[in-house]
Amino acid sequence: MITLVTGASGFVGSHVARQLVAAGHSVRILVRRSSRLEFLDDLAAERAEGDLRDAASIRRAMKGVRQVFHVAADYRLWARNPDEIYDSNVGGTRRLLEAAAAEGVSRIVYTSTVATIAVSQPGRAHDALPDESAAATVDQMIGHYKRSKFLAEAEAKKAALAGLPVVIVNPTTPVGPGDWKPTPTGKIIVDFLNGKIPAYVDTGLNLVAVEDVAAGHLLAAERGRVGERYLLGARNMTLKQILESLAAITGRLAPRVRLPHAVALAAGYADQWFSRLVGRDPSIPVEGVKMSRHRMFVACGKAERELGYAPGPVDAALARAVSWYQEHGYTRGRATKNSVRAEAA
Repeated sequence: MITLVTGASGFVGSHVARQLVAAGHSVRILVRRSSRLEFLDDLAAERAEGDLRDAASIRRAMKGVRQVFHVAADYRLWARNPDEIYDSNVGGTRRLLEAAAAEGVSRIVYTSTVATIAVSQPGRAHDALPDESAAATVDQMIGHYKRSKFLAEAEAKKAALAGLPVVIVNPTTPVGPGDWKPTPTGKIIVDFLNGKIPAYVDTGLNLVAVEDVAAGHLLAAERGRVGERYLLGARNMTLKQILESLAAITGRLAPRVRLPHAVALAAGYADQWFSRLVGRDPSIPVEGVKMSRHRMFVACGKAERELGYAPGPVDAALARAVSWYQEHGYTRGRATKNSVRAEAA
């Protein structure tokens, strides 16, 4: 039985592909011609060249497939042409689901995001954390990435209602080794290691080890209920707590100055204007600053109850991320004793 993985050159997708191979699956990965594949050189998987924007290439990659993990997504908080994000995330998901239906696959795991669940609900009790039962609208999604993922998840739900065996997983904020781009969260870690975070804003995220997110995908394929969605997270942490954890791992000082959101937003707009002027991507995405006004805290008990999902400690995952970035030249200096010791714990 062939298992197709999209997004295997990305952070989460690479871990999903590796765990599938380790579990004995015959894996085929869909990769673009422009994909960076050096981190997959040792992966025993068949490669199919294609693009989510090209329906014919998806159909070719789907031949003989019985199980699909659709992990690929255009994850950017800023784009010169936002239509590219929608074409990949929404149109690409629709094309893949259509190809899977035509091939008669037995299971599809679609990777959504916590962003479709952890939205601001003014009427919700202060201590009530959102879970998979939370309802949201596209108008509550901040920015093109979140809107595109909300619409793509709607495609997955519609396919499940039509009889396609789709299970949805909603990872929170994965951290760990292999985040080569890096993702926006990985960039926070890299910037901290390089002394580029002099202050923080009052926000929060649910962090989880990327290895646990990948394991949750495999559990969803095995035990998940069709049409249901499962949050794959671990620990709710404020940004201040995340930076303090990184400080404990590395021996570096955590920033003590809290930056008002209004100041951060003004800096984002100024950076965006300057970036357009000089022709580079902004280093302070305005959408990211707007997102930070709302803490992305959630409750992840459903995956634990129904899938047997059991995430490990987040501090250890942060330590593994620190070591990986240091070993691969993203930071100045060598790995610290603290980080190595925490990684082994």
